[in-house]
Amino acid sequence: MYKLVAVDLDGTMLNPYGIVTENTKNIIQQTIEKGTDVIIASGRPIDSIKTIAKEIGSKNYFIAGNGALIYDMKKDKIIYDKFLPKHKVLEIIKICEENSISYNVYTDQTILATALKYNVLYYHKENLKKEENKQTKISIIENMYEYVKNKKEEKYLKITICDDNQTVFQSIIRKLRKIQGIEVLDVSHMSRKTIKQGTEEITIAYYTEITVQNVDKWNAIEFLMQKLKISKEEIVAIGDNVNDKKMIQEAGLGVAMGGSTPEITQIADYVTTSNNEEGVAKVLQKI
Repeated sequence: MYKLVAVDLDGTMLNPYGIVTENTKNIIQQTIEKGTDVIIASGRPIDSIKTIAKEIGSKNYFIAGNGALIYDMKKDKIIYDKFLPKHKVLEIIKICEENSISYNVYTDQTILATALKYNVLYYHKENLKKEENKQTKISIIENMYEYVKNKKEEKYLKITICDDNQTVFQSIIRKLRKIQGIEVLDVSHMSRKTIKQGTEEITIAYYTEITVQNVDKWNAIEFLMQKLKISKEEIVAIGDNVNDKKMIQEAGLGVAMGGSTPEITQIADYVTTSNNEEGVAKVLQKI
């Protein structure tokens, strides 16, 4: 019997409108009642994940920032963290500003953005359909470098980088890879990322994510494995994109959503239907 299911949010548990369907919620709750815990493993910040975790009846843990932290919901505190140091954040911001490339800084609580563009525009549109206490917090910052420099207690999960021009994007990636102590998400496939919002497709353009070294959803899951005394054979991982790759490869059962990045479909043990067809609910029913 599987003891833990780790599920991504965007493109996975959430449908194209950015919500969890009632049927999916019911199947998740039934899974938990039968003794298999279901946890969220997402790139989002704490508050954005916490509201969804409560909606689906997940009461123990969730993984935020692509593995940068684990949050204990019962104790209401972070129990594992690998944050980006402020000096690295400032170094990355400086490179982005000097090259006029779009970027966002994710803290444990909010998304810091210079404008409502790309992935932040997606979250903003998602927020318009949600109650205020369920929205993803977005803060528009005029001078990001000075803001981060002067902020004393901010905790940084990751930085996302976006651009429409492939040549500019590749040039920035090369510069960022020279910074020691950070992890730049593999974008060797160089696909243009899009997110569906109902019938609309929002282009995220060329896109990557930066964390401190050794941050990965699977690394966070391994911490939980030791804490809960379970083996990887007792774990199911469900996702759709490159940041889900390692957990899908390493889990006892790695599941790719229909319509996943080809790189993910190729390494999965099982492919379910898309997030528009309640693929998470279907695979939970199957296993």
